Amino acid sequence: MKQTLLLAACFLFILSTFAQDEAPKTKGFDRNKVFIGSSVNLGLSGNFFNLGLNPEIGYSLTQWLDFGTVVNLNYFSQNNSSFKENSFNYGIGGFLRIWPLNFVHLQIQPEYNWISSSRVFNNSGPTQKYNSSAGSLLAGIGYGSRQIGSRFSHFTIMIDLLQELNSPYRDQFGGQLPVFRAGFGVYLKPKN
Repeated sequence: MKQTLLLAACFLFILSTFAQDEAPKTKGFDRNKVFIGSSVNLGLSGNFFNLGLNPEIGYSLTQWLDFGTVVNLNYFSQNNSSFKENSFNYGIGGFLRIWPLNFVHLQIQPEYNWISSSRVFNNSGPTQKYNSSAGSLLAGIGYGSRQIGSRFSHFTIMIDLLQELNSPYRDQFGGQLPVFRAGFGVYLKPKN
């Protein structure tokens, strides 16, 4: 009996998170639900520097579901005792954000990246240049605020589930790197 009551309470809690007040329905496409924004990546250490920009355009399908397209632009520089490496990667992908609570979201983001790198050795060896590409499937959780028709902001932590060899989300030893993104944006207003 206690298990049934606990299960029913959990079910009602989950339903209540999705029972947020819905805006009045409009027929067809609603320009007020279109948003534009960007995420910013920044990583600093004694040996590396990372700076990235991720512009996005999306649509709020419901009070708890957003989807859209994102572009990746990232610069990465790393120094160690034997070489200095610089990389630039760019890519495109899509995203899906689910807001089970007003301040928490889950995100999944398939993307494809192209990477251009150069490595200069400290012992005056030849400079190595190489190009690669890789698919990624980022997934994670975030905290934020969102008011459909006005603005949004979020902080998201993700990992690459595909872990391809040339993924820009791996370190020099092949280890997986977490992806930290802080994002912000605004909703478009309907035409007057």
